[in-house]
Amino acid sequence: VEGLWGILPCTFPSLLRNGLSLFTMSLCPLKTAPMAGRVASATRQPSPLFTDISGFYKRVCPLAFKSTSRPSRSFAVAPACVAAPVELKTGKPRREEVITGSPDNNITDYIYEKMGVDLHRQPNHPIATIKQAIYDYFDARNPGMFEKFDDRFPIVSTRANFDEVLVPADHISRSPNDTYYVDTNTVLRCHTSAHQAETLRAGHAAFLVTGDVYRRDSIDATHYPVFHQMEGVRVFSEADWTAAGLSPTQLAERDLKDALEGLAKHLFGDVECRWIDAYFPFTDPSFELEIFFKGKWLEVLGCGVMEQRILDDNFKPGHKAWAFGLGLERLAMVLFDVPDIRLFWSNDDRFLKQFRAGDLTARFKPYSKYPACYKDMAFWVSPEFSENNLCELVRSIGGDLVEEVTCIDTFTNKKTGRTSNCYRIVYRSMERSLTDDEINALQDQVRKEVADVLKVELR
Repeated sequence: VEGLWGILPCTFPSLLRNGLSLFTMSLCPLKTAPMAGRVASATRQPSPLFTDISGFYKRVCPLAFKSTSRPSRSFAVAPACVAAPVELKTGKPRREEVITGSPDNNITDYIYEKMGVDLHRQPNHPIATIKQAIYDYFDARNPGMFEKFDDRFPIVSTRANFDEVLVPADHISRSPNDTYYVDTNTVLRCHTSAHQAETLRAGHAAFLVTGDVYRRDSIDATHYPVFHQMEGVRVFSEADWTAAGLSPTQLAERDLKDALEGLAKHLFGDVECRWIDAYFPFTDPSFELEIFFKGKWLEVLGCGVMEQRILDDNFKPGHKAWAFGLGLERLAMVLFDVPDIRLFWSNDDRFLKQFRAGDLTARFKPYSKYPACYKDMAFWVSPEFSENNLCELVRSIGGDLVEEVTCIDTFTNKKTGRTSNCYRIVYRSMERSLTDDEINALQDQVRKEVADVLKVELR
């Protein structure tokens, strides 16, 4: 499990590293890499690294820097009380709203091209199947209660993404090493929890928010810079806990655990469940749900009783709420036996025709795998280097042909104190055989840009 319910150290199975919404992002790091610089407050100064990376983006996608337009979205925050319902912006942003001339902008065309694909809204896609199965479960458990939103605008303010859900000012998730910044005050949402406060302000008391989220990350079979999450919230009134004869927190916790154990069994069958006490800055108490599936315990989601400040500031006093966050790719990979997260983005009928809407019994049947091409690269590291920066650069050049980037050796010279890393880049297409010439050309470009942008010394 990773996400902003995942950036404190943990030891969860690697299959579950990518994202359970807000709850996963303060829980454990995505394959943690050295930070380019921790952000101490919401006001950031452009770093020398970003000047260099901006230069790289200009070379990789030169059109990205012709426009200096700002996003048209207004991010004014409503007063700390319940507001009249408002129409929230939806749909795919324009390119000039995403790739701007800001020195803080670290978004490439590779990322922008993923926006608006909306795998979670394609009925026969396995991501949409998981989403709909969760919808069906909550509709059966609480008929007519939960409102569903799955087209919220992916550009959000740093206030919505971090501050309104009580993410500390120095939290690692705020770093440009981990987050895609449009400008200093605007990001591509890291988690669907970025819509929690605005949805409460709009007067909604029970809702499920689903969407694509964006995170700079490592490259392997379980990590991708775009994935899909669902946020769930339910608010209780004084009449609810009085009728139940429980305290507000007791009622919220009991209903939360009952709902989510039922969801796990709805998706995975009659599995054994267990609850692990956890810490998140936005819930208290906080929990992780694990299930025993295929012979091992797997983390499924993070959740808890919402911090009262969030509810008081954005809904109204005198209420209690629970919230959970989960990653749809992670559930789909486990349930459908999908071995590589890139497959969800494939247009290959050999993959897509194995799934259909409403079918939770489908299991992925592997088809012919094209051969991999391995390229190693060793260099002396620099202050500008981090693994996330390296992976972002490699992705921007190789796209989905890059299957994995792994550090295979580290050496520190005792005399000079300099550290050398050796990284192995695995190239493999899911649709065709690659030629030596095209991979050699990609690797030459990677080596050049790594030296120019990250200031490493190639060996």
